[in-house]
Amino acid sequence: MNPTNPTNPMNPLPVECIGVIGLGYVGLSLATAFGRVLPTVGFDINPDRIRELESGHDRTGEIPPEALKVPQLMLANDPAALEKADFLIVTVPTPVDPAKRPDLSHLLEASRLVAHILKIRRPTTQHPTPNTQHPIIVYESTVYPGCTEEVCIPILEQESGLKAGKDFGVGYSPERINPGDPEHTLETIVKVVAAQDGETAETMAGVYGLVVKAGVYRAQDIKTAEAAKVIENIQRDLNIALMNELAMLFHRLGVDTQEVLKTAQTKWNFLPFGPGLVGGHCIPVDPYYLTHKAQEIGYHPEVILAGRRINDFMGVYVAQETIKLLIKAGKAVQGAKVLILGATFKEDVRDVRNTRIVELVRELETYGVEVAVYDPLVGAAELHKLGLRPVSDPFEPYKPDGPNKPNYDAVVLAVSHQVFRQKELETYLGLLRKDGTRVLVDVKGVLPRDAVENTGILYWSL
Repeated sequence: MNPTNPTNPMNPLPVECIGVIGLGYVGLSLATAFGRVLPTVGFDINPDRIRELESGHDRTGEIPPEALKVPQLMLANDPAALEKADFLIVTVPTPVDPAKRPDLSHLLEASRLVAHILKIRRPTTQHPTPNTQHPIIVYESTVYPGCTEEVCIPILEQESGLKAGKDFGVGYSPERINPGDPEHTLETIVKVVAAQDGETAETMAGVYGLVVKAGVYRAQDIKTAEAAKVIENIQRDLNIALMNELAMLFHRLGVDTQEVLKTAQTKWNFLPFGPGLVGGHCIPVDPYYLTHKAQEIGYHPEVILAGRRINDFMGVYVAQETIKLLIKAGKAVQGAKVLILGATFKEDVRDVRNTRIVELVRELETYGVEVAVYDPLVGAAELHKLGLRPVSDPFEPYKPDGPNKPNYDAVVLAVSHQVFRQKELETYLGLLRKDGTRVLVDVKGVLPRDAVENTGILYWSL
């Protein structure tokens, strides 16, 4: 690789075109950012996703319509569009299967696609010189340490007939984007890069440095970068699990968890974690990638899996506490009507992957409770796919005996979206039956406890 791009003197890097494979919220953020500084191809296997983005709409809500209008970005569903790219970034999902084992199917498929592109680009007797510099393939998907070099590179080499390190470079740069967080974005989070060789790492640092203002950190090697990514989320998972276990303990002791945390946080080195429902495509998934690799080499991780068990249980736990409150209020559990507010995996995002709301609802339904769900960020069709029963906005003014008449025995504020946090306490009270003792569950404790309890309502929070 040459240190400069001879075909474009204005571009000091040996890269002419960026290719992003997978246009979820990670890939789309990369594609729109790079499209402002270099020719970029954004590829997704889903034609509906391409049509949606071309129309100026991002279903994830992460990229506003005006930010999709990038002059140097081409969106494509045809893999042939990637043939011009010499810096390919793979950002496909890496979930787990029902048995909590790593599901690498998307990653393997993407690697085969890249190998096909490499094969097309390779020199031939008719065209002995490559059409551009040696390409670089960068994986951003979260994997276990060793996956890039042990799984992905062999596929690239076997199916392209080329050699990594000689005919193309391979690197790893873990995605760190935080959905629904306008403060911590691609541009403002330090980018970790690692590669098989120093030259590839240097090019990666230069390319990412074009769009990441926070700077680039060069990890020692690919395994180090892979491991760093999984432990970032494992650390958070375990800290939340600790808070969830403490919350369950404090409830038995009759102690207000939120007050305990506020008091403890007066010490400078107390970490600001709190209890909650842990969902999404990262935190409840990534630990299983590391534990899979650990068990593969004969090590049984205990703390990591214990944390996972606690966090996986919390949806059921909230449901069981809701049932106890209904009984305490003297209400018949069979046939009780409960409204769940929020269905996404966390506040202010549209993503419902691995949301704990599903377990919460299923547990309530085992007791014969009639459960309705409202989330202003999720369409009714998406809720139906999850097996949930959606209702229209319960906060809208209602007519007597109309569809929005407040007739719930309990309301569970499960996901405290900003739109919910901005509502007055009276609006929540208006959703509940006027007869008998009313029940309000506030999972994250965002409502004023004293004010709620002064109304005579049975109130509970983690």
